[in-house]
Amino acid sequence: MVLKQVHPDIEISSKTMGIMNSFINDIFEKFAQESSRLARYNKKPTVTSLEIQTSVRLVLPGELTKHTVSEGTKAVTMFTSS
Repeated sequence: MVLKQVHPDIEISSKTMGIMNSFINDIFEKFAQESSRLARYNKKPTVTSLEIQTSVRLVLPGELTKHTVSEGTKAVTMFTSS
């Protein structure tokens, strides 16, 4: 769990974890819907990283978008280079 790595002395309740899980699932669903819509609009048969990045820019506000795209790009780079 990321929280234990960053703040080993802090705990999170199961109710709060459930709320965070619902929030993350909702955001990912919005990304998927927007990415799919963009792929259909551009007449592409598959969703690419470009549609994902564009959907993040459309769904999330300003500074959060920059961090999300940056971290996502790093994750994809690490995955493809391993």
